[in-house]
Amino acid sequence: MQKRQKNPKGKVGIESFRDTIRLRLPRHLFEGKQKYIYLGLPDTDINRKFAESKARVIEDDILKERFDYTLEKYTGKAPPQLTVVQTIRPSLSIQELWQRFYTSKKSELKAKTQEKYENFTRLFEKLGDRPLEDAIAIKQKLTEITTTDRTRDALTYLNAAAKWGLKHGLVKSNPFDGMAQAMPKPNYMTDPKPDAFSEEEMHRVIQAFRNDNRPGMSYRHYAPFVEFLFKVGCRPSEAVALTWSDISPDCGTVRFTKSFVQIGNRRVQSEGSKNNRTRAIAISQSAQSLLLTIRPEKPEPTALVFSSPVGDSINYRNFARRAWTSIVDPIKPDTTPYSCRN
Repeated sequence: MQKRQKNPKGKVGIESFRDTIRLRLPRHLFEGKQKYIYLGLPDTDINRKFAESKARVIEDDILKERFDYTLEKYTGKAPPQLTVVQTIRPSLSIQELWQRFYTSKKSELKAKTQEKYENFTRLFEKLGDRPLEDAIAIKQKLTEITTTDRTRDALTYLNAAAKWGLKHGLVKSNPFDGMAQAMPKPNYMTDPKPDAFSEEEMHRVIQAFRNDNRPGMSYRHYAPFVEFLFKVGCRPSEAVALTWSDISPDCGTVRFTKSFVQIGNRRVQSEGSKNNRTRAIAISQSAQSLLLTIRPEKPEPTALVFSSPVGDSINYRNFARRAWTSIVDPIKPDTTPYSCRN
């Protein structure tokens, strides 16, 4: 066997192995594992030229991101004596497929969505090294280690990963197709009618925040924020991120250009809205009056419109768990600040 030489990334090596030619594929294609295509041809000058042409085809596919991970494209019958030993696994494990899928999408995901994918990564690690085809057992294991709702979500994302794998030739079937939809649906799917606040309930909630006088830290400070959520109907994450540069001088128009999302213990600013759009809306007179009431005489453009009592951005998770629950549950239980949009 001739001495192996290291090739630049993306290059296919041509080697003599037991007096026959084999192609050494770049390790980065298979997560650091070494894979070969065995041509089954004697190591002669003529067969070397054939091997070089085959290597150029593979390198061109790698460069243009159309490499066939099944290797079927590169194991054709010309010349007639060509034989190939395929050393990649016949089936990807769930973790391998998920990691490739996640890596392919990671650069385009917002911080909050990345956190969701990371959570699924940790969940799928608990499944062990199971092949993709073991879908029924995977579903059963998920129901044992997590909730029904989370199992449904996990199967939805595995279905998306398998579809992506089919598109890129990594898998030959998608055993998760339709599996999530066959599970029992949560209440919000079977009863989509929004649990909206009545006009009276809205006023009671706003007044309860305005009049809160509990000892120590009262929640009166958040009354304008809550009133704004009711009267404008934006996402709470967008209201939390509003600065005075987003508000027109007469407070009649609001531009939503960003949001604050909670990633672990950090609040991260995300550009655009949930669907990557910015928008400007004309608000009602009552919402305009609210903003005029709280607007400083000469507001700093980067200053937050709604802040915590200490001037920091509002921690939505803490606000929803403490202030909202304490004030709103006695009036209308089982809601969140997001319910103001209903």
